[in-house]
Amino acid sequence: MGRKRIGLHPLAREGLRVLGQQVRLARLEKGWTAAELAAAVGVSPTTLSAIENGSPSVSVGNVLNVAAVAGVPLFELHDSIALAGVRQVLADRLALLPSRVDHPRTKGGDDDLDF
Repeated sequence: MGRKRIGLHPLAREGLRVLGQQVRLARLEKGWTAAELAAAVGVSPTTLSAIENGSPSVSVGNVLNVAAVAGVPLFELHDSIALAGVRQVLADRLALLPSRVDHPRTKGGDDDLDF
């Protein structure tokens, strides 16, 4: 059985295309062939081509690995220290929020029995 086709939000589709173009541009500016970058990351040239073409079927881990090795800034940050700082700020904010969302129960269950 083949992979299920993924329906993407238009903004997500455009984001994949932009990231793919950023990877291709960074690779070409460094003078690397697709085979060289693919080998450096440990993916096939076919996978690298899919990333550069904005395919939604590539794992997010592979996409981010390729972007990082190519030197594409992730989340507009240029180094791992800045990225770790943002991650910590988000972790601190998340710690202040409930860990899950519970929706109120609807009427009609055993809760509205009067004895």
